[in-house]
Amino acid sequence: MNNDKAQQKRIFLAVVLSFVFFIIYDYFFIPKPPLNVEQNLTEEQNSSQNASVANEAPALKNTDSKILNDLNQNNSENSQNNIIAEIKSEHFNAQIDSLGRISSFVLKDEKYKDKDGKAINLISSENSPYPLEIRFSDTKTNQEAFNVNYTANEKELFIDENSSKTLHLTQKLSKLEIQKIITFYPRGNYEIEVKLSENSPYFITPGFRPNIAVDSYTIHGALVLDDKDTIHTYEDEDMDNDENIKNAKMTSAFDRYYATSFYNFDKTLNITISKDAKQNPLIFAYSDNEFKAGGYIGAKDHNTLKSIDPRLEAVVEYGWFTFIAKPMFAFLNGIHNYTKNWGWAIIIMTLIVRVVLFPLTYKSMISMNKLKDLAPKMKDIRERYKADPQKMNTHMMELYRKHGANPMSGCLPILLQIPIFFAIYRVLLNAIELKAAPWAFWIHDLSLMDPYFILPILMGLTMFAQQLITPMTIQDPTQAKIMKFLPLIFTFFFLAFPAGLTLYWFVNNLCSLVQQWVINKLFAREHHRKESE
Repeated sequence: MNNDKAQQKRIFLAVVLSFVFFIIYDYFFIPKPPLNVEQNLTEEQNSSQNASVANEAPALKNTDSKILNDLNQNNSENSQNNIIAEIKSEHFNAQIDSLGRISSFVLKDEKYKDKDGKAINLISSENSPYPLEIRFSDTKTNQEAFNVNYTANEKELFIDENSSKTLHLTQKLSKLEIQKIITFYPRGNYEIEVKLSENSPYFITPGFRPNIAVDSYTIHGALVLDDKDTIHTYEDEDMDNDENIKNAKMTSAFDRYYATSFYNFDKTLNITISKDAKQNPLIFAYSDNEFKAGGYIGAKDHNTLKSIDPRLEAVVEYGWFTFIAKPMFAFLNGIHNYTKNWGWAIIIMTLIVRVVLFPLTYKSMISMNKLKDLAPKMKDIRERYKADPQKMNTHMMELYRKHGANPMSGCLPILLQIPIFFAIYRVLLNAIELKAAPWAFWIHDLSLMDPYFILPILMGLTMFAQQLITPMTIQDPTQAKIMKFLPLIFTFFFLAFPAGLTLYWFVNNLCSLVQQWVINKLFAREHHRKESE
């Protein structure tokens, strides 16, 4: 294969696959969320009960199916009937069941209601474990703990906007007494302290991830922030083995918009990530007596997380492009502080990014115009020297040098822009700030798909128009046909995407279309001037 065709294939693979791969891969191949999650229980030898475990979190093991089924029945019974305490604030209502777990956590803010206008409950009776559930390493102790009720010092707590209230829970087993001291705050965060009458190794969980906003194109599962500020991510249906992480600062189970978390930035936690029958991650913190941590149940709203502790913003996970996506969200949020409208903030951000990247875009577009002009001469060289590939390549390189053209010079600027575009793509998919946020006209919620498909169609039309006026440097007929179908493919996938993301892509395409038209005019004028000289 001659050098020119090889370069064309590199451009094709770099541009087409880079864009199409991310979207199609996210849409089809990221694991779908499970409908039901079975419990995964711990079992250790009785002799381990008195062992020192201060610096290590042992892995979890499955018990037999009888214990598993019995505990599933307890989950259902306790969550529905045996509520021993209720906590109410302006932003949430929570319930504590007789096993000392948070069995219900309902968000009261208007923007978090579902499509039917009902308040959402972040803890589902179909999913386990519940937040603050304790599982003992000793099998007998564990069985007894799931059959003895807790008592609460208060049946109802009301939390004002600037106050906190503390609930004391006590469970008395035959040889062990467990105390849970939970201090609730109005924004959904709490402090949990556990004390045992004597040492007995156990695991406590922040709960299974919320099951409210799950889809096939965003990440949901669990993460752990360790003491080196490295984030370890575990996606649903992708847990092969149990994982132990010592000295963790924060851990969270999350869907697209909501999370339940433990954190302790002063005295770190020992975290075990186990798995259920469907290989979904289950988070447990390990201790043998006293346990202290902060907790949070609620939306992954940046302002809320920042008000609790700025380090909790690590809960918002953007995947591969996190290092770019986080500053991009900060930039978008800064614009929103002035516009007070997320739709206009997206448009302004897109325009600013296009202006900043214009030198790279300009270089790419000029290169493609030069290659278009050289296409007849390139074809002539290929036909003249088709029997001598080495001589063909030599003459082709001479042609490029003479006219200052290089196929890769059109590809590299695009490659540099791709991480930025997909970082914005991730930001707009994961930003709960867009939920219930109107833009203008018919768009009343930027987190939902366009109800009339106007933005996806406009996006496809601008992409098609840009394709018509963009010089085509790809000579291979098959590759050229695939490129022609890209507007249709993109339109199809964007039909179900959030309106905020589609608005960004439409404005970005519109900018590209205008830039290409202007550059084509300038290039044609310069070409005409040279011919007239």
